[in-house]
Amino acid sequence: MSDPLSQAISLLRPRAPFSKLVQASGAWRVRREELDKAYYCLMLDGQARLEVDGKPPVELRRGDFVLVPAAPGFFMSSIQPILPVGRESSPRIGPDGMARIGPEEAPVDVQALVGYCSFDAPDAELLVSLLPDIAVVRGEARLGELARLVRDEARAERPAKDVVLEHLLQVLLIEALRSATDAGDMPGLLRGLGDERLAGPLRAIHAEPARAWSVAELARRAGLSRSSFFTRFNRVVGMPPMEYLQRWRMTLARSMLNSKANSIAETAIKVGYGSTSAFSTAFSRYAGVSPARYIREKGGKENQAFLQT
Repeated sequence: MSDPLSQAISLLRPRAPFSKLVQASGAWRVRREELDKAYYCLMLDGQARLEVDGKPPVELRRGDFVLVPAAPGFFMSSIQPILPVGRESSPRIGPDGMARIGPEEAPVDVQALVGYCSFDAPDAELLVSLLPDIAVVRGEARLGELARLVRDEARAERPAKDVVLEHLLQVLLIEALRSATDAGDMPGLLRGLGDERLAGPLRAIHAEPARAWSVAELARRAGLSRSSFFTRFNRVVGMPPMEYLQRWRMTLARSMLNSKANSIAETAIKVGYGSTSAFSTAFSRYAGVSPARYIREKGGKENQAFLQT
């Protein structure tokens, strides 16, 4: 069966990584609000506090790795001493690219490798919404090595750099999410895969998105009554099962149309529609434009031949 988490991360198409070494001292606090980026931090030394908007603060120590793929905004700050509420620090970037935070005269007591990447998927907002706001991994050396590999590859000029970085970032995101000791309590795909009753139905949907699934059949796979399955799926994943199936089909459809690997008719069949007209109606309702117009707007004249197939 297909791995839903791997599929979602792959379709996100992580791009444009940026990473840097950060040194901090004394009392400090920085704010991040890049809503279209996934942020990660590997603590190399010392301690820091992470405060994601609307969530309890998390203390990070040496060896901890944290991934923030979907949070609206967050603070990173010193634990002791504490900067007065309302004040923020301005990082200073040195000629070597290293960032320095806090009073320069104070000894460095925190070191971290921080980075972020953007997502190139047309449905990035939907895919990211299936992930937890925050994932914390404690004492997992593999993530540290992956983060360093991403940083080294981003700074170098090697053949096939973009391809290597995309795959490294995919592995980094997957490893962080599946290893997380604290993935929050928000509904989403990760919570669904961690639910012994819902993991099977979710994997089945991803393995055969074109199948004519029903709530009754998915409930049988979960070993639950239809009403219990519906309620549990909605609570844990964050939407009803048929809405999840519809959104996943449309996500796959947009990816297929973007890649131009399949015609509109072929795409319709692969995502579970018996006719092109039925697919066009569903796609238009979901994306706001017809499949043909979506392709034209994405690719312009180069897509004209593709539209004729």
